[in-house]
Amino acid sequence: MKHVNVGTSGLQVSEVTLGCMSFGDPDRGAHGWTLPEPESREIIKAALEQGVTTFDTANIYSLGRSEEIVGRAITDFANREDVVIASKVHGTMRPGPNGGGLSRGHIMEQIDASLRRLGTDYLDLYQIHRFDSEVPIEETLEALHDVVKSGKVRYLGASSMYGWQFAKLQYTARLNGWTPFISMQAQYNLLNREDEREMYPFCLDQGVGALPWSPLARGKLARDWDASSSRFDSDPLFPTLYKQFEVHDRKIVDAVAAIAREREVSRAQIALAWVRSQPVVSSPIVGATRLSHLDHAVASTALQLSESELARLEEHYVPHAVEGFA
Repeated sequence: MKHVNVGTSGLQVSEVTLGCMSFGDPDRGAHGWTLPEPESREIIKAALEQGVTTFDTANIYSLGRSEEIVGRAITDFANREDVVIASKVHGTMRPGPNGGGLSRGHIMEQIDASLRRLGTDYLDLYQIHRFDSEVPIEETLEALHDVVKSGKVRYLGASSMYGWQFAKLQYTARLNGWTPFISMQAQYNLLNREDEREMYPFCLDQGVGALPWSPLARGKLARDWDASSSRFDSDPLFPTLYKQFEVHDRKIVDAVAAIAREREVSRAQIALAWVRSQPVVSSPIVGATRLSHLDHAVASTALQLSESELARLEEHYVPHAVEGFA
């Protein structure tokens, strides 16, 4: 598998990033579809064997269990310097004051907690999981800069916010001589392309690389429209996602299926190939609860869509309201 730079930074990641929200404890946190450690380790090991070297997790995933599982697997199956580990901060990890958000106290507490769980002394990429309107951005940015200067983090990233919020963060960091963000992790797929309007043009202008989450639209692009899954039935986010324009979105899903039949590949490969064809994208984040999910993601890196195929996939899209973070 090839490696690519995240935007114009020096950080190189694999063409596909393994999303680790599906690794943890089904009884811990809000994700009942997560895999326990033995099954999680099997997928992480297979990913490494297929050339995936980039792993994206977060402190909030199974309240730390995902980080623990990823850390132990990396220790057992890889050399630390050969992989990129990304994690996030913002979610509420404990009750009471400073138990969540982007205050200096929470950031300093959680970077140390994440490092302990992951069994490493540094993160390659540390991302703010959401924008925090309750904390002055100067406080957040200076704390993140201090974490970088301490050697605990090498690069900073952000996730899921309005374009104006990210611009404010980025320019405030630069004006104060603090570490800027190199990546934006936002929802991006054939059923939700709203960040093409403001966020992604800004990222391209600033040399920020996109690491899209949910590139398969929670699996909607990989199966028949009315099909279900264990995640579909239990994910608390699903009631708020992909409900606005069912007629148009269904046509997009049908187009993915038609091109997959013509190419004799999986629908997931087509949907991921479309995401990877976008100039702002460095590496899509793909979750896997089966080895076949991983196989399709890796196979998608060899697939290049034609201009006519891209047009067929895009022609039915209509503007959507922001969803997934607002």
